Amino acid sequence: MVKRDSVECWLTDMDGVLVHEDHPLPGAAELLQGWEASDTPYLVLTNNSMFTARDLSARLEASGLIVPEERIWTSALATADFLSQQLPGGRAFVIGQAGVITALHDAGFVMTETDPDFVVVGETRSYSFEAITKAIRLIVNGARFIVTNPDATGPSIDGPLPATGAVAALITKATGKAPYVVGKPNPMMFRSALNKIGAHSENTAMIGDRMDTDIVAGMEAGLHTVLVLTGISDEAEILKYPFRPDEVLAGVHELVGTGL
Repeated sequence: MVKRDSVECWLTDMDGVLVHEDHPLPGAAELLQGWEASDTPYLVLTNNSMFTARDLSARLEASGLIVPEERIWTSALATADFLSQQLPGGRAFVIGQAGVITALHDAGFVMTETDPDFVVVGETRSYSFEAITKAIRLIVNGARFIVTNPDATGPSIDGPLPATGAVAALITKATGKAPYVVGKPNPMMFRSALNKIGAHSENTAMIGDRMDTDIVAGMEAGLHTVLVLTGISDEAEILKYPFRPDEVLAGVHELVGTGL
């Protein structure tokens, strides 16, 4: 088990940990500034595959948090990293937006509707019946089915929105084929993040607000896990699971000034 005093590198979730509805959470700015000032290796992780790292860096800056784009690791980037290991320079049919399309382009993939190696489903606010139908037919014909993240719904001002996991379930029902899901809670996303910053599980911690993604994936990747109560999970939620985080904190403000 990784102890806090042996942690040299940090991974942290974004929403519910650093920001809430585009407002910085207490201690987030100070924590990030401390990591930058001490050259501590870290990455901000998100399952959201809709936006590029540059987009998210700008969004965080608008919230008052300075996070360079190279310090952001999305499920789209993790998916591109995984697929480039599977089949370098492959071909993909993509349902998604700039985040996943840019990541795959940068990894050397060709976007095509004709005989792709992979069908990749990511987050978008404009799912089309035509694109989903195309994806189903390509998968039936042998394309490998990849999903950036498993989230079934996403938040909005008016209530839940169907997200990647819900669309993936529709495609699975139509094809009889389950996808490989790259994002949290797959520890694959954490391993790719560790590789990105040259870190090892033995000296890395994960800060998250969800027991069912951040904490379980961090635990399975062998990281020191820190649950903060500023997002999804609360004390009652913790009791629903047979595993526990290494630490439970009220928020990241409790990490500020601890010599990290």
